[in-house]
Amino acid sequence: MNQALLEKIESEQRRKDDASFAVGDTVKVHTKVVEGDKERIQIFSGVVIGRRGRGLNATFTVRRISYGEGVERVFPLHSPRVDKVEVERRGAVRRAKLTYLRKRLGRGATLVREKEQKAAAEPTAA
Repeated sequence: MNQALLEKIESEQRRKDDASFAVGDTVKVHTKVVEGDKERIQIFSGVVIGRRGRGLNATFTVRRISYGEGVERVFPLHSPRVDKVEVERRGAVRRAKLTYLRKRLGRGATLVREKEQKAAAEPTAA
């Protein structure tokens, strides 16, 4: 198939708003759920433990602890079912995948150090 044709089709399906979140961020994912003839928005909040794929195939995994049990959900980034992704807080991590959070329990399972805003907070002394 022609590459230009594929790019044109993909550009129509691509998400318009920029998904400005990274691994380690705590996010709220607003998903559209269809029940019968009604449609509602359901929110899934947790820590982003991984991103993968390029283009329309890009996905991200969100993990949260629900009633003492770890729950992970994989969301396609450009899906029309994903209404929006809100960043609650930014996380400072040194890994691309946070699979080690699966072994942790309690507060340690959700504990990711918050990213510090150095440039705006402290003026440089001369």
